[in-house]
Amino acid sequence: MFELIKLPYAENALEPVISAKTISFHHGKHLQGYVDNLNKLIAGTKYEQMSIEDIVCISDGPIFNNAGQILNHNLYFEQFQAPVHPSDEQICSAAPRLSKQIETQWGSISAFKAEFESKCATLFGSGWVWLSAKEDGTLIITQESGANNPIRTGLDKFGANLKPILPFDVWEHAYYLDYQNRRAAYLVSLWDILSWGILEVRFN
Repeated sequence: MFELIKLPYAENALEPVISAKTISFHHGKHLQGYVDNLNKLIAGTKYEQMSIEDIVCISDGPIFNNAGQILNHNLYFEQFQAPVHPSDEQICSAAPRLSKQIETQWGSISAFKAEFESKCATLFGSGWVWLSAKEDGTLIITQESGANNPIRTGLDKFGANLKPILPFDVWEHAYYLDYQNRRAAYLVSLWDILSWGILEVRFN
């Protein structure tokens, strides 16, 4: 059975970007709800002994929705650290291979961030925006509605197996307590708490 992931930081560690109140609700209630729901849904089924990734790849309906949200949220919460507002030079130092690939494809870290934020801002409704890597190391930004994840949709939608590197959660519950309807402000702020070292590990 699945358990709620333990955060690698205190609930107030991401302030002022994400408040302790938002973390308490988003992690402690929303994500806990997905975990509880999935455990009930898979009890006594073929999914009970599968990894969360395998469940996401082959399930449908409520099982997929809850499993997808668990996987997505785990990757989202685990990529953060206390605010540091890193410079491009610090990003390149923390994530040398990933930043080099970003600069090769987008020209600069700033240009990549601008496109990523645009994809987030223009995603209609609730969902996720992802930076993923193809098998050859090429990077791609994708918009996913609901609980979808590049692991699930890569081959069908983009003709490639995709490895998730960076997710931004653009469901309203991720930011509404802190930013209300100012989604753009939330998106810009997330870069300040992103651990590029963790993204480098995922890319490698």
